Amino acid sequence: MRRINIIYAGNMKEDYFKKAVQEYMKRLSAAFKIEHTEIKEEQSLEKEAAKILEKINKGAFKIILDVAGEKLSSEKFAELLYSERAENAQSVDFIIGSSHGLSDKIKQAADFRLSFSDMTFPHSLFRVMLMEQIYRAYMIENNRAYHK
Repeated sequence: MRRINIIYAGNMKEDYFKKAVQEYMKRLSAAFKIEHTEIKEEQSLEKEAAKILEKINKGAFKIILDVAGEKLSSEKFAELLYSERAENAQSVDFIIGSSHGLSDKIKQAADFRLSFSDMTFPHSLFRVMLMEQIYRAYMIENNRAYHK
């Protein structure tokens, strides 16, 4: 079973966002083992980077979520998630920084920099959006009608 690790700074307080994430985890449970790794948001990006780097799985394909990253359609995101590089990795680790962003150290460690939009989203909502796109990629890869 493929592993996905979503590493993020800060906590999710809203129950409705937690429930949405849990729903997508349930839908994806047959295909992926999904871990959510929460770290404490720090004032210092370097302190936060050290904590994030500790949580990245060895041999992971590392995707950071960065407003300056590459924008992909859902189909192209599915291609990335199911690419040979991602399939051969020990896990796919998505990294979401805090409201302060991500340090250069994390950006340099990334295998891919992904942007969902030029807009800014609340971190809790963004985690739901990421889970939905992972689910959509799964449906695209398996030729299921959900993604249309």
